[in-house]
Amino acid sequence: MAAAKAIKRSKNDKIYDAVIFVILTIVFLCVAYPLYFVVISSFSNPEAVAGGEVILLPVGVNFDGYKVVFKNTEVVYGFINSVIYTIVGTAISLVVTLPTAYALSRSDFYGKKFVTIFYLITMFVSGGMVPTYLVVKNCGLLDSVWALVLPGALSAYNMIVARTFFKTSIPNELLEAAKLDGCSNTRFFFTIVLPLSSAIIAILVLWYGVGQWNSYFSALIYISTKEKFPLQLVLRSILIQNSVALQKHTAVNPQELLEQKRQQEVVELMKYSLIIVSSLPVIMLYPLIQKYFVKGVMIGSLKG
Repeated sequence: MAAAKAIKRSKNDKIYDAVIFVILTIVFLCVAYPLYFVVISSFSNPEAVAGGEVILLPVGVNFDGYKVVFKNTEVVYGFINSVIYTIVGTAISLVVTLPTAYALSRSDFYGKKFVTIFYLITMFVSGGMVPTYLVVKNCGLLDSVWALVLPGALSAYNMIVARTFFKTSIPNELLEAAKLDGCSNTRFFFTIVLPLSSAIIAILVLWYGVGQWNSYFSALIYISTKEKFPLQLVLRSILIQNSVALQKHTAVNPQELLEQKRQQEVVELMKYSLIIVSSLPVIMLYPLIQKYFVKGVMIGSLKG
């Protein structure tokens, strides 16, 4: 009976809860409002956005920014390329990361400390842009999908998180029981370990997928053919081209001045449209594996 009764909270507890609630609400608004502003500004009237009239609700529904973005066929090809690069890159990263993490989680793996340190060094010391470019060039990977997915196929941090998951979630007794039934290490990994690791696989898909989707610097260095540009690089090129075109054009009469002003407003509006176009797939992905995200963060906080 006593346990069923609600615990009476003191006045100090209520004050503490109220303060925490107010602080978290302010933090939430500070994070959420810029995202909300980008959304409503992307389809508001350019003049209203430039004049600061868009605050809480869209003013004068206008899709000029989206029309300019999607009018360029390069956006469609860039979107398809990004999807291909993300799927291929994520798949390769999983194929590399999961076996590596599992091997390093095994207590009977000889020399695992040395190998782990070898991987940890890459988190603090990198080869640098020029040496990496020379390696990619000498391997004949320039201007291909492999230049974007192979150099960063394995993240040392993600591998350590996966290793910690295997150490804490796959008991050695399970392996011993499987060996008694004649199960090999390879079969144990594919038939028992992977089916029990859906949480960490979902987290790795999210982390690797988002990283591949948002990556544009590697494409900027290694890809020279426009038809192979990922979406991020295509959108960047469109924005730069429109900005440069406006800077080169000089108005000579009031009518041209008004037209130039409108084009400038559309270019500014495009920035919001580009953010929405490039972020929407990732935003749609997060809710699907949200329940695994917190678990993945907690896995990474455990001592491995």
